[in-house]
Parts: sequence; C-alpha cells; structure tokens
Amino acid sequence: MKMNLPPEADLDLTLMAARFAALGSEQRLAVLRTLVRAGPEGASIGDLGARAGVTGSTLTHHLKILAQAGLVRQVRQGRQIICMGAELGVIERLSGFLFDQCCADAPEGHRHDRHD
Repeated sequence: MKMNLPPEADLDLTLMAARFAALGSEQRLAVLRTLVRAGPEGASIGDLGARAGVTGSTLTHHLKILAQAGLVRQVRQGRQIICMGAELGVIERLSGFLFDQCCADAPEGHRHDRHD
C-alpha cells in the first residue's frame, strides 16, 4: 500500500526499507553486529568470517548486500580487505527511523517517552 508522503520522505522510506531488507538475514545481521563490535578499526575478511561464523563466498555475498545498503564499507590495506560497519550515525538513523514518530497518533494518555 503506497502512502502519500512528500518526495523526500518517500526517498527516505525507500532507503530505510533497503537497509532493513539487508538485515533480513541472520547471517547478515551477525556480520554487521560483529563489525559494530570490532569498532572503527573494522576487521579483515578472514577475521570477520571467523568471528561471525560466515566464510567464503557466502560472506562475500552478504558483504555485497550490506555494502549496497550503505551498512558496511570495505577498504583495501595492502593485500587485505578491511571491512567496517557504517558510521555509527547511519545505524543510529536506522533505529531512529522506527522511533522518531513513536506514538505520534496515539491518544495523549497512551504516549510513551522514547527514553523509557
């Protein structure tokens, strides 16, 4: 069902849907979570695979999907490829997308503070 949204909100909705879709796999979620845990230094593909329990062409496939969604970056350092989670702000915006309108249409007495 298509909602009537301003064009910029429609683009944001499309981007967020793509990002949530990229996380629609236990293995991709495990990979991203592993990269978030690794911090800004990231992890080599071999280390990432060992830590996340996903290796080889399966890991490559999942990294490609996460990178296309803007959730993972890959940087070549010499002979290694280092994978990093997206900037923390990207992940915060993803979770904030769900909560920024929290209870906006609920009756006044049923609204909740986001920080409960």
